[in-house]
Amino acid sequence: MMPSRGYLLKTVTELAGLGPLKGDVAFGKFELESLAAVPIPIPGIEGDSGVSFTAGLRGGLLYPLTLGGQSAPSQSRINDRFQLGGPTDVRGFRLSGLGPREGQDALGGDVYAAGGASLLFPLPHLGKETPLRFQTFINAGRLLALKDKRQDKDQAMSSNDVQSSFAQAVNDLSNGLPSTAAGFGLVYAHPAARFEVNFSLPLVMRKGEEGRKGLSFGVGLSFL
Repeated sequence: MMPSRGYLLKTVTELAGLGPLKGDVAFGKFELESLAAVPIPIPGIEGDSGVSFTAGLRGGLLYPLTLGGQSAPSQSRINDRFQLGGPTDVRGFRLSGLGPREGQDALGGDVYAAGGASLLFPLPHLGKETPLRFQTFINAGRLLALKDKRQDKDQAMSSNDVQSSFAQAVNDLSNGLPSTAAGFGLVYAHPAARFEVNFSLPLVMRKGEEGRKGLSFGVGLSFL
């Protein structure tokens, strides 16, 4: 819940609509997460100081495939796409506050990248043995959807159209600064879940995205 030493590498793969999987959608969905935690020695304190630094990266892509019986791939659906923003990934933004939107509604995206770094300190008078820490953090991320570049929208999307749109979305991840927020707060590592109360300040935010300046509360098993 609150690692102070070690490394994590996790991958998730989802395939839909291929062979016996059938269904009414077809795609390949891949996610990769990495996390590193290192203890920070403090002069004058022997052994573990209780101060640690953690940094993590996450990325994912959703690639439309051709459904059995069809000649062309179909665009992804909103319930299959990635959502980004909230107290467990890119803090300082509302839940699903990053990425494409239509009015107040989050549409999700097909390609994303996010990262974060935190410095955790034991609270004075409580000591490093308690599961309570003060943290400072910075988070950043981008979430993009594949763009339909067809001139004739009545014509079915081809595999080349999907490939071109996907390559453009991946390239756009590094186009400009990512949406970024920084802040500080308290972390409590309960055996069942991790609890955070943070004050966040969005530093970089794109038009249409929903930041969240001020206090936020998060509960989860995996934080960025």
